[in-house]
Amino acid sequence: MVQDHVALVEIELTGELMIAAAAATEDRLSPDRIDEVLDVDGDEVEVAEPVWPWLGTARRS
Repeated sequence: MVQDHVALVEIELTGELMIAAAAATEDRLSPDRIDEVLDVDGDEVEVAEPVWPWLGTARRS
């Protein structure tokens, strides 16, 4: 059986975000809460290729 490990990680992270959004009292998750759920430090992230072509590159300031 061939597994796409990147896809599996993306599915897991999406699930974590869905759980956090369902438990949130506000309408939207703040960028800080998203960073917390995804266990990232919130520093600027730059990728060489677009994550989703229609959104452009991922960059946080």
